[in-house]
Amino acid sequence: MKYPFINNQIRAREVRLIDETGKQLGVFALGEALRLARERNLDLIQVTEKVEPPVCKIGDYGKYLYSLEKKEKTAKTTAGKIKGVRISFAISPHDLETKAKMAEKFLKKGYRVRVELILKGRQKALGDFAKGKMNQFSETLGKLTPFKIERELKREPRGFTMIISKQ
Repeated sequence: MKYPFINNQIRAREVRLIDETGKQLGVFALGEALRLARERNLDLIQVTEKVEPPVCKIGDYGKYLYSLEKKEKTAKTTAGKIKGVRISFAISPHDLETKAKMAEKFLKKGYRVRVELILKGRQKALGDFAKGKMNQFSETLGKLTPFKIERELKREPRGFTMIISKQ
């Protein structure tokens, strides 16, 4: 993890300042911003240097690092995880909507979703009908939330699968 610059490590002449409550104070000279941070017994933390002038925040450095680590940890835990949604060959339109809402909930939490349609016995001979069900599911989910297909609809020995994620 790359640690942000604090207090005297900041090299810009002027900075855009945000106070501890999140309110923007405006553009200040670096010395003035440091003085404001010291008056409040807090640190001046450089949030980003990608803009001109760089954005700095007045706050507790330890708390800021903790929040960054927590954010990074939650991003790691959900990014690679896959949740599964199974739909059946003879699923009703209402049940299809329910499964789509469940998939929407997973996508909003940051998970990728594997949509499976399991085929049994004679259902395996009706591949076109099964593809239609999967397309119907995609349309229903598309009305609820935007998504992108990571792995296209694929025929497997037990049925059809596709993997989707949020845009």
